[in-house]
Amino acid sequence: MSRIPVTALLVLTALFWSGNVIAGQLAVGHVQPFQLVLLRWLLVAAALWLLYGREVRGHWEVIRPLFWPLVLLSFTGLSAFNSLFYLASTRTAAVNIGIIQGAMPGLVLLGTVLAYRTRITAMQVAGVTLTILGVTLIATKGAPATLLEGALNPGDGIMLGACLLYAAYTVALRIRPAIPAVPFFTLLAVIAAFTSIPPALVEAALTDGYAMPTVQGWLVTLYVAIFPSCLAQLFFLRGVDVIGPGRAGVFINLVPLFASFLAIVLLGEAFAWYHGAALVIVLSGVWLAQKAPPRTA
Repeated sequence: MSRIPVTALLVLTALFWSGNVIAGQLAVGHVQPFQLVLLRWLLVAAALWLLYGREVRGHWEVIRPLFWPLVLLSFTGLSAFNSLFYLASTRTAAVNIGIIQGAMPGLVLLGTVLAYRTRITAMQVAGVTLTILGVTLIATKGAPATLLEGALNPGDGIMLGACLLYAAYTVALRIRPAIPAVPFFTLLAVIAAFTSIPPALVEAALTDGYAMPTVQGWLVTLYVAIFPSCLAQLFFLRGVDVIGPGRAGVFINLVPLFASFLAIVLLGEAFAWYHGAALVIVLSGVWLAQKAPPRTA
C-alpha cells in the first residue's frame, strides 16, 4: 500500500463507498437489511481481529475506562447507521441515497457547533444551509412546498436519519482513546458485530418467509465487507496519515458524484433535473463549509 500514490488510495476509497450505495440496491430481495449488517460486521470483525486482535488486547488498559461509551459509539456509527442505510435502499433510489449522503460533512460541522460550541464563519453557515436545501430538494422531488403537505419519501427520510447518526458518531470520535487508528477500528468492528445481533434477530422473527441470503445476496455481502468496510477504511486511514484529515476528507465529496454515475450506468436509474440541481447545491455547500477552518471557542 505504501507504494501506491495516496491520491489513488483516496479516490478508491470514495469509489468503494459509492459502490456501497449500489450494493444496497442489489441487496433488495436477496438479503435482508439487518441480516446484511450483521453478516458484514461479522466478516469484518473476524478478519481484523485475526490481524490486529493482539494490538487491541495490548491497549486494553487504555480502552477499559471508555469501553461503554465506545459501545454506544460503534452502535451509532456502524450498526445503526448501516441498518438505516440498507433499510433506506429498499425504499428509495441509489441516486437519492448518494446525494443525501453527500450532506454529511455539513451535518458534522453543524454537530461540532452544537456539541462543542465551535465558532463558524458566515460562509460556513451558508454552506450548511445549502447542503440542507439540496437534501430537501431530493426528498421532495424538486418541490419543497410539498413539505407543508407532509409529503416526503420515507426512504429519503430514513437515509437522512442515517446521516444524522453518522454525523453524531463522527463528532463523538473525540472520545477516542489514545491508541493507533487500525486497532481502534478493529475494536469498533467487533463491537458492531455484537450490537448488530439483536436487530437481526428481531428482523428474523417479524419477517414472513425469512431466509438466508441468495447467491447474489452473499456476493453483495462479500463486497460490502471487503471494499467499503475494510479496504476503504484502511486506505482512508493511510491518506489521513500522509496528507492529514482535512485534505483527505475532501475526497469524501466524490461519493455523491460517483454514486450518481454508478446508479445511472449500472442500475439504469433516471437522473431528473432536481438530482442535478441538488448535486450542485450539496457540493457547493460542502465546499463553502470547508472553505475556512472553524475557530474553537
